[in-house]
Amino acid sequence: MNTINALGKPCPIPVIEAKKALRKTPDGEQVNILVDNDISRQNLEKMAQALGLPCSHEKQPDSSILVTITAKTSASETGETGSVLVVALGQNTMGQGNDDLGGILVKAFIYSLTELDKPPAAMLFFNSGVKLAVEGSNVIADLKTLEAKGTVISSCGTCLDFYNVKDKLAVGNVTNMYAIASAMADAGKLINL
Repeated sequence: MNTINALGKPCPIPVIEAKKALRKTPDGEQVNILVDNDISRQNLEKMAQALGLPCSHEKQPDSSILVTITAKTSASETGETGSVLVVALGQNTMGQGNDDLGGILVKAFIYSLTELDKPPAAMLFFNSGVKLAVEGSNVIADLKTLEAKGTVISSCGTCLDFYNVKDKLAVGNVTNMYAIASAMADAGKLINL
């Protein structure tokens, strides 16, 4: 069993170290990551969920948190890579030109994703795209439908802070740019708008 001491290490270092360790860990064995804050725990659990890996955590007597992730054969080794669709939205409109039309198009696009036989594995929101996942957005119901079908909805924390809407996030979770880059890099199919 591999144990990583990530106490005092800022985000996204615990996630990066865990991902590196998981690449070297045999199928069925566990990687333990010791962290000192709940945000790191959440980010590790999000990474495990995105990779389809079992994950648990246990609060330690010293208030640290031990996160345990069980390794398994990667999607590329099982031949599943090509079936993983990730959708990344870097703006709250679709296409260039008229913003009103772009708003109509992005709403229709997200609704269309709910009608696919196999919904995206993940949807990533960054820059003004994060505005689609906050209160007042006209696509929240569709995003919640996708989430209920198993799509992981993630919004960039830096972007939410920049637009001062982090407390208005209505669907999904807060993530970081490393996790966004990893999800895009690991996607079998990527739609980047």
